[in-house]
Amino acid sequence: MSSLLKVDNEIKTKVDAFRERITGEAEDLVANFFPKKLLELDQFLKDPNLNIKELKEIHSEINLTVPDPIVLTDIHDGLEGPNAKKRKIEDGTGEDKVGGTKVLVMPGGMMKSNGKLVELIERVKPEIRTLIEKCNTVKMWVQLLIPRIEDGNNFGVSIQEETVAELRTVEGEAASYLDQISRYYITRAKLVSKIAKYPHVEDYRRTVTEIDEKEYISLKIIVSELRNQYVTLHDMILKNIEKIKRPRSSNTDALY
Repeated sequence: MSSLLKVDNEIKTKVDAFRERITGEAEDLVANFFPKKLLELDQFLKDPNLNIKELKEIHSEINLTVPDPIVLTDIHDGLEGPNAKKRKIEDGTGEDKVGGTKVLVMPGGMMKSNGKLVELIERVKPEIRTLIEKCNTVKMWVQLLIPRIEDGNNFGVSIQEETVAELRTVEGEAASYLDQISRYYITRAKLVSKIAKYPHVEDYRRTVTEIDEKEYISLKIIVSELRNQYVTLHDMILKNIEKIKRPRSSNTDALY
């Protein structure tokens, strides 16, 4: 078959060396790295920073004071009467326009993020990235083990394909955790901006504390899911390692 396609010997040697390297890395990941990492994450779940009982401990102070109320006297002062009504019609809104406070600069300088959550996020993000990278290596290894397409005797190949599908799913879920963290920062930033513009609205302030609490709970769930994914992958690959490495039995094996 190799005569049908001419491959440069030097390139073939380099490709074979790459396959051997991927094989060595992937087998070490499954045999050693995955079990070690699941034990590390299990220990991480017992960290006091992930087991705060009173969620108010992770609240962050929003240092934006409420300004003195402004009395509007130009519209509803009882003197304009028809003119006020006419102005509303000309605006085309039919409603009074009461804008928020113009924010030119924060009184206390830059509005800080929730320090406790940022510290926790910075510990969790490398774990997410590590899982994505290691899954990619193992997935490549299994894909390189898939034999050429033939009729029959494909049970082992189906196991390889299911393993690749599971690794791809884990990669996608891990990537979604990073998206979730980004959405948290964006949502919180919008709410803090609302507080700066409407400092007298208490609900905005309460919403910030609510999403901080939600993110804290989500981070603990993420760490738990990372641990569970290492457990699942390690168990799945070990149970099917024979079919993954040798998906098709030879004819001589079938005779004995």
